[in-house]
Order: sequence, then C-alpha cells, then structure tokens
Amino acid sequence: MADRYLTVAGAGVHEIEIRRSRFLCALAPVTSEEAAREVIAARKKADPAARHHCHAFVLGADGRAQRSSDDGEPAGTAGTPMLEVLRRRELTDTVAVVTRYFGGVLLGAGGLIRAYGQAVAEAVDVVGVREYRRLRLVEVVVDYDRAGRLENDLRSSPYLLHATRFEDVAHFDVGLAPDQGNAFRSWLADLTGGEALAEDVGETWLPTTRI
Repeated sequence: MADRYLTVAGAGVHEIEIRRSRFLCALAPVTSEEAAREVIAARKKADPAARHHCHAFVLGADGRAQRSSDDGEPAGTAGTPMLEVLRRRELTDTVAVVTRYFGGVLLGAGGLIRAYGQAVAEAVDVVGVREYRRLRLVEVVVDYDRAGRLENDLRSSPYLLHATRFEDVAHFDVGLAPDQGNAFRSWLADLTGGEALAEDVGETWLPTTRI
C-alpha cells in the first residue's frame, strides 16, 4: 500500500503559444472523477470559442484510475501525451485540461503531441507539486499558558503540525510517521511537564511539503 503520493499544489492556468496556436493548460487537484469532470466542464464554459478542450486525469493514491480525451484532435495526439506527463511526474489526484485556439498553421501529429505535452509540463512547473503522506493523526490538547511555546516548538520539530484550533483550550493536530509515536509522546511530556493530552485520531493523508 502506498504511503505517499504527489499532486499539484493548487489550481492554475498557464498558456503557451506554438506556431500561432494558443494552448491554455488548466491544472487542479481533485479526489474523484466527478470533481475532475466538473473542472473539465468549467474550462469548456470559460472558453466556449476554443476548438478543443483535451483532458487527462489520474486519481487515487496508487494512480490506478486514469482517463484522457483528444476532444476532436487526431487520435493519440492530445490526451495521451497529457496523461504521459502526469504519469512521468508521478502525479495523481490531478486533472489537466488543455484548451486550444487554432492559429491557422497545421502542426501535424508529432507537433501536436509535443505541444500538448509541453503545455502540461510547463503548467506543472508553474503551479508546483505537493507531497501527501499517510500519517498517524494525533490531537494534542493543552492550556493556553503553554500553547504559544508548544506551537513554536512543533513548527521547528520533525513532527507535522497540520492544524490548530483555539477554543476553551488549545488544540493541535499533529501528523506522525509510524516510527515517531513513542518519541513524540516523550517529547511532548518533557516540553509541557506532562500537562498536554494526546489522543490518537487514526491514519489519514496529510500534505507535507511543496516541491
């Protein structure tokens, strides 16, 4: 079972021009085929005058679900090279939609394959990539008088501070690798004089770093 995966860091659109044809690549993180289809539909609505809205998406931590469409371009010249870029970059839970405005110059099959692949590759470079890891989520509860120091120390620690909430007491959601549990509890007890409470919430996927 995978314990990490990569996806795009956020939604964005990047445009390139090749021999007077404009290629606008929209990228977005998605977690279901329905969400991917919604992004595709939104791009078609945003650029109704474009001749083609080709797409590719990969879903699931293992990248098992993969779909692509040439949307009227010659078979294999758009969706397949777009999908190949996502695979090569090891991206999943990602949808790419390339909208093409024809510039009057035929690119040929090879030219189209290169153009659609380049559009996605450059868009990924612009938007960026984020890593997700399967971690053990622990909720830490502590009084306000210790919250400030604990938050600062968590941010500089090897443990992942995922979220904070301040209610009647301070709550910190912390992500731990499988081998960090005992060390974290000892570290927490030493830092707070044993006053912080830590409850195991269960495993979940958490964003770790932007690449």
